[in-house]
Amino acid sequence: MAAPLFLLAPPRSYTSLMNAMIGQHPQAFGLPELNLFNVQQLKDLWRKVSDEIGDDSNRRQGLLRAVAEIYAGEQSTATVDMARHWAAARQEMPTGEVYRELVAKIDPLIAVEKSPAYTISLRRLNRIYETFPDARFIHLVRHPITQCRSVMNLNNGIFALFVNALEFTDDRAIIEPQIAWHDINVNILNFLEQVPPAQQIRIRGEEIMADPEKHLAIICRWLGIRDDAEAIGAMMHPERSVFACFGPVNALFGNDPNFLRGPTFRQHVPKLPRLDDPLPWRDDGRKLYEEVVELATLFGYA
Repeated sequence: MAAPLFLLAPPRSYTSLMNAMIGQHPQAFGLPELNLFNVQQLKDLWRKVSDEIGDDSNRRQGLLRAVAEIYAGEQSTATVDMARHWAAARQEMPTGEVYRELVAKIDPLIAVEKSPAYTISLRRLNRIYETFPDARFIHLVRHPITQCRSVMNLNNGIFALFVNALEFTDDRAIIEPQIAWHDINVNILNFLEQVPPAQQIRIRGEEIMADPEKHLAIICRWLGIRDDAEAIGAMMHPERSVFACFGPVNALFGNDPNFLRGPTFRQHVPKLPRLDDPLPWRDDGRKLYEEVVELATLFGYA
C-alpha cells in the first residue's frame, strides 16, 4: 500500500493549492480536508466542538466528499447521503483504521492530504505517524507577515482567535496571528524530530509560486514518482481536481472557500516584507516578536 503524503503548515500557507497540485500527479490522489486525526473514533467527528462555534459540520464535509468520490465515482446529494451511511457503519472504528481503509481503496495512488487542524496539536500529529509510520511529510512554510496578514483578512482573524493567539496589554486583548504562526510551526518541528529525514522535506511556498516546475520536480523525485513534463504539466492544473470546486448542497466545502472559488494556479514572484517591517494588522507600530524572527530566519526568510 502506497504511503500517504501529508502537508503540514498553518492555515493560509498555500496548503490548498499545493495539495491540489501534488494530487493531480498521475500517481497521486489529492484529498480534501478529512480532519480524521482530530479525533479518536469516527463518531467523534460528528460531536459538537463547542457552543461558541455553533454549526461545525464543515469539518466533516471533506470526508463525505472523499467517500462519495472514491466509492461512487461522483459527488452528488445522493452519493453524499451514501457516504453518511458509510460513516455510520464505521462510527465505532478508530479514525486511523478508517483512514487506512481509504488509502487502501485508492492504492496504488499516493493519498495527499492537508488538514490544518492537525497541526495545532502534537497529539493529532502523533496519531498520523502511529497510523502510518512510513508516511511522508512536507513542512510547508510561508513568510510570517504575509501569512498572518492573510489570516487576519479571513473572517477578521477567526482562526487566530480560535487557537487563542492573543496578546494582552494593560487595557485590552489583541488578536495576534504571529503567535499561531510561531506555535504551530514549533509543533511541526517538534513532531518531525521523530520522523526519519528521508520521510520529510521543508519547502517555502513562495518558491513554488515563483518557479513551480523546478520545485514540483524536486518533490516528485523525493517521493520516487515520475518527474517528466507530462506529470509536471498535470500538476500545474489544480483546478482539474474533482475537489477543487464547491460540492453538492449537503457537502459544500471540505476545503478553504477562497480556494474553491478560484483554484487556478497563477505563477508569480511573491513580494516578501522585511522581517523588521511594521505589522499591517496592528495600529501601534508593533513588529514581529524576536522568537518569530528567529524561526523565520531558520526557514530562510532573513
